[in-house]
Amino acid sequence: MSKLFNTTLTLLLFSVPGFSQSQQDVKAVKTVINRFFEGMEKGDTTLLKSTCTDAPVFQTFMRNREQQLAVYTENFGDFVQFVGTPTQDHYKEVIKFGKIAVEDQLASVWTPYVFYVNGKISHCGTNSFQLVKTAEGWKIQYIIDTRRKSGCK
Repeated sequence: MSKLFNTTLTLLLFSVPGFSQSQQDVKAVKTVINRFFEGMEKGDTTLLKSTCTDAPVFQTFMRNREQQLAVYTENFGDFVQFVGTPTQDHYKEVIKFGKIAVEDQLASVWTPYVFYVNGKISHCGTNSFQLVKTAEGWKIQYIIDTRRKSGCK
């Protein structure tokens, strides 16, 4: 009985598809996210848009003026226009890759960040990215972030 159980267990473990998180996919996902921020920093809307699906969702979860937490949705077109509008200010978001999960055609990435304006800390928080693998490769479909002014390092 024990030998039959071990054989059955072995067959099940090797025949059931599991999460496939290849290092190639993880690297590709990181590259897309880094290119997104490169496009932001350079004001390169073509580069920025190339990292996203046709209709990505951008949201922020932060405190409003009454200090209540609320979710705000940003129009992607408005964001692209803001990035592409020339300004004297220099914007830079420095991220650290935290948790990355990839399964087949879906990736979830957690990146704590600090946002700088003209070299000074403006705010910080965490980004949560959802990416999908399209015929053209990995694309950002959804971003939600947190924002705070205190505790930024």
